[in-house]
Amino acid sequence: MTPRVREILSWYGSDNPGTKANLARLLGHGNLADTGRLVILPVDQGFEHGPARSFAPNPPGYNPLYHFELALEAGCNAYAAPLGFLEAGADQYAGAIPLILKLNNHDVLHDEKDPLSAVTGSVQDALRLGCVAVGFTIYPGSAHSTAMYEQLRDIAEEAKACGLAVVVWSYPRGSGLSKEGETAIDVVAYAAQIAAQLGAHVIKVKLPTDHLEQAAAKKIYESEKVPIKSLAERVRHVVQSSFNGRRIVIFSGGAKSADANVYEEARAIRDGGGFGSIIGRNSFQRPKAEAIKFLQTVMGIYKGEKP
Repeated sequence: MTPRVREILSWYGSDNPGTKANLARLLGHGNLADTGRLVILPVDQGFEHGPARSFAPNPPGYNPLYHFELALEAGCNAYAAPLGFLEAGADQYAGAIPLILKLNNHDVLHDEKDPLSAVTGSVQDALRLGCVAVGFTIYPGSAHSTAMYEQLRDIAEEAKACGLAVVVWSYPRGSGLSKEGETAIDVVAYAAQIAAQLGAHVIKVKLPTDHLEQAAAKKIYESEKVPIKSLAERVRHVVQSSFNGRRIVIFSGGAKSADANVYEEARAIRDGGGFGSIIGRNSFQRPKAEAIKFLQTVMGIYKGEKP
């Protein structure tokens, strides 16, 4: 174990040895093993967006086993998915790659303004499937946010007692925010802080823009001259907002976009002190060989092998 991984584990002093061991497994797997950086493959989009929108661009993705293979062959740190996809391949790939069970999911058949995800898995499911962590989405800004916070608190308590790590998707959304506000720097930083306060070991947020949503926050950002002009500066502020960098913060890849854009974002995450990326549609919506090359290029950027 490298000094960097030991340093990261030291930030979680209240956790038991089982949880720290699973965090070490997450940090110690794949091409970025022991660097303190992460690239995770998440495939919850079939539930979240529907099968055709998710997998028709690359039909092998309809097969759950395809994603285990992609994560393994690309050298990802972990593979995250809802219950059904993990159950389909957990036996065949047992011990091959760290798994994260996504415990709640939201569909767009009833895409309400204030979303509330359904709990679709359990801590016991995660233990049965040999996972290193559970994942949970919260929507700060939703009218149902307090219910999600309370659900997460209970799930995190059980997961930690069982030695599992907790990964929180903290996505601002709902009637309390404008569309532009969902990725505003003040809102994304706030969402990261909320996830940290709720006990997340790993925090997943979207890359922030330089928009400032809250009038009260805007005054402070401007009076204190918080640097947010460049993406790297905004990443640094989100990491700072996560206990001054003492929580692992990774950034969502979002919808499929040009490779050059993703690589530029990875450089900004690296330069801003972010811990890595969680990239779904940008990877599994392309042919496997192309996806592997793409993911390994991102990993090379985090390793410092690419300028």
